[in-house]
Order: sequence, then structure tokens, then C-alpha cells
Amino acid sequence: MDYKIGLITDKPNLEVNNTEAWHSNEQKEVTADSIYKILCKKYETEKIVADEKIIEKLMKSDVDIAFNLSTGIKGESRQSQIPAILEMLGIPYVGSGVLAHSLALNKAMAKQIFRFHNVSTPAFQVFQDGKEKLDSNLVFPMIVKPGCEGSGFGIHKDSVVYSEESLFNKIRELLALYQPPAIAEEFIEGREFTVGIIGNGANKTILPIMEIDFKDVPEEYGRFYTFEVKTEFGEQTKYYCPAPLSLETEKTLKENVSRAFDALGCRDIARADVLMREEKPYVIEINSLPGLKPGYSDLPKMAEAAHMSYEDLIVRILNEAIARIESSNKSL
Repeated sequence: MDYKIGLITDKPNLEVNNTEAWHSNEQKEVTADSIYKILCKKYETEKIVADEKIIEKLMKSDVDIAFNLSTGIKGESRQSQIPAILEMLGIPYVGSGVLAHSLALNKAMAKQIFRFHNVSTPAFQVFQDGKEKLDSNLVFPMIVKPGCEGSGFGIHKDSVVYSEESLFNKIRELLALYQPPAIAEEFIEGREFTVGIIGNGANKTILPIMEIDFKDVPEEYGRFYTFEVKTEFGEQTKYYCPAPLSLETEKTLKENVSRAFDALGCRDIARADVLMREEKPYVIEINSLPGLKPGYSDLPKMAEAAHMSYEDLIVRILNEAIARIESSNKSL
């Protein structure tokens, strides 16, 4: 069937003049341009910028399926805004639905759901205003991070804290800069992995697991996935894909990631961050709208290890969504 595809992208953030905003704008622009070129080879494709007039644009566009790259406009549930509008207008779309995006973006809520579904995740506490009493069961060191951000935003070397005083100083700093809540979780010192998932249900594919090694990164920038490491020390960061794991450990890791994906209700595509201590994996978070910048983002790198070109990856994601949409339509 010939579909018209609407590629939904974010408008550049021109109001905030900082490094995080610049990297975010550049990454989104390159990703959108790359995917647009691929989709145009087979489908009539229209780029649609998500802004305050998005409903009007979508009603005029007459698209059949949306390939959503938008993280939304603003607010704690912003990643759900475009999916909610698409559902209201009856336009099927690639990727997770309204609830899954909301849960995945809210790390605190996601971790509570992980616990319920027996997904191993570090002990944590949520802070709304920085006046809460620290849970005495938590163990230092801990890492403090924004509760509703991605791409390493708000995570720096001093995010790892070793005392109650420094913990609350960092929490107050984050609450002043980002949407509440802030979250503190026990810092798992060990191996770090990221895991890509494509597809749905029992037939979903888990891409080759990637291990991320920070031993060559200057210590002053933090030898874990800080914002600085993500954006400035790609050459010093080592990636091993497939990661060297025993069959038993790999099986346990994949089972936890698969349960986490299903627990949040993710669809079509996601990426999980995992830390491992003494062969026990801990799912840190699920990114329901993972970066797809060619040659930079982790998921395309994992696809390459599976002998999947960037074009094959984008087509596969779209085809998984189309198969899900068509199956759903047949059942109605």
C-alpha cells in the first residue's frame, strides 16, 4: 500500500543559548534530514515541524502515517504531546503511545513500574522540592539527575555525591534548572551497557548489546555517561558491540530489558541503559524516543553491529510500525 508519511520534527530551540541546546538542535536537524532522504525513496514524505500550530498542519497534510521524532513542546509529559494529537486526529504513528512516553520520560515513575514487574533497578528516592527527608536505607555514593530529561542533560561529574549535604545541594540545583522531580539513586559502579530494541511483543528484536568503556576519558569529566562525555569525548569513549558477555549474563540482561520495554508499554523502538555490578544487571531507564543520528547515536551503532545499514534500520522501524498498525486494523 502506498502511504504518505509525515515526518514530525521539533523546531529549533533558539531561546536557550547554551551547549546542551546547541547539541540538541544539531542532532535533531541531522537526524530529520537523514531520515527524510530515506523515506522519500519509497514514500511521499512531508516534513512537519511540531509547534503550536501542529494540529492545523496535520489536518492540512493528509498524511497516512506519522514518523514521529518530536520530543514535544514543553512540560513534564512533552514526549506524549504529539502522539496524543495524532491519536485525536486518527493518524497512526511510529513509536510508543501516549502513556509509554509519559512513563519512560518520568524516570521515577518508570522505576516504580520496573520494581512491580521484577525488573532489576537501583534503589532510589524522588525529590519534588528538596525539602524531603533522605531515605535512611539508601547507600552512598548516589547519583542525582533530573527526573524528566534525556541525552545526558543535567548529568555531570558532580552528579555523583558522597554525602547528604552534597546530595541536597545538587537536588536544589537541578530543581532550579529543570522540571521537577529530581531523582537520587544508588550509583552502580561497574560495567555500562546500552541495549536497542526494535519491534513488538514476542517477536521484538534486541540488537547486539553495546558496552561503553570510559577508562580513557579524563577523570575530571567523570568516567560515566555525563553530558560532557556524551558530547565531547566520543573519541576517548570505547564502544564494544557485541559486548563481551557470558551467555548466561547476556540472557539475564536481555530478559530484564525485554520486561522493562513491555512493562512501560513501549512500541516499535526503544533503547535501555543498563549498569552491571558483579554480573547483576540494573536497568537504569528506557528511552522510548532514542536518538537516531547516523554515526553518532547508540542505536544506529548497534544496528550496524547487526549488519544493518542506517537506511535498513529506518526502513525496519517503519515496517515494524506498519505491521503493527495493519494488524490492529484487521482486529477491529
